[in-house]
Amino acid sequence: MTIKVCLAGATGWAGSELARAMAHTDDLALVAAVARKSAGRVLGEVLGEPRLDGQVYASAIEALSQPCDVFVEYTKPDSARANILAALEHGAHVVVGTSGLSESDFAAIDAVARRQNRGVLACGNFALTVVLLQKFAESAARLIPQWEIIDYAHDNKVDAPSGTARELAFRLSQVRQPAPTVPLDKTVGPREARGASVAGTQVHSLRLPGFVIGAEVIFGMPDQRLTIRHDAGSGARPYVDGALLAVRKVATLVGVHRGLDCVLDL
Repeated sequence: MTIKVCLAGATGWAGSELARAMAHTDDLALVAAVARKSAGRVLGEVLGEPRLDGQVYASAIEALSQPCDVFVEYTKPDSARANILAALEHGAHVVVGTSGLSESDFAAIDAVARRQNRGVLACGNFALTVVLLQKFAESAARLIPQWEIIDYAHDNKVDAPSGTARELAFRLSQVRQPAPTVPLDKTVGPREARGASVAGTQVHSLRLPGFVIGAEVIFGMPDQRLTIRHDAGSGARPYVDGALLAVRKVATLVGVHRGLDCVLDL
């Protein structure tokens, strides 16, 4: 059976790479796309891929006039929540690649998804190395009570922390809360120097030229330290295979699920 897909952010850095990959599949059909500046054109003309014959629309609401099975959200944090909710109301399952959504956003999305009996698979990062970082970090948190996260990204990334760091902090919170030796309210000096508390974990976001996306979680015990780190290169290809898998598997879920490993046998 062919899965009909609507892709929001289809001309962006990650979305365009995913769209081109879909063009070479037999089971996925990209029936509509969202890209405001290219609205009214055929996606294949925009991306130089003749296999992509779906229309480009200015908004998710317009694109959803074309029935789809799965809506892929790859836009901006300020529009992601509305796009996801609109897709669910139209009866589509949703794959979320956009970062910057809050815990309250996910709670609201989960309520609608369950009411609609639809699945939402939210992945701060679709790369396999990130999936492994998350799993290894969860294992470490069961044994080591103290950790912090460093979140690396390019200098023009507007959301902080990144979706990768948010997802990592959330998953660690499901294992336990870290136990810092000096509680945050006992900090001497600007408390911001200790980073931001995200799901109970202190996260430090660096935004500098030379980085793409990276995440590092550091665990500490007396006289020993464990560092687990992921770094991405300059291309979007590492995220494609995971995103395709998410599109194919999201219909097996109901409600919000966090992380690609939800549909992997790990």
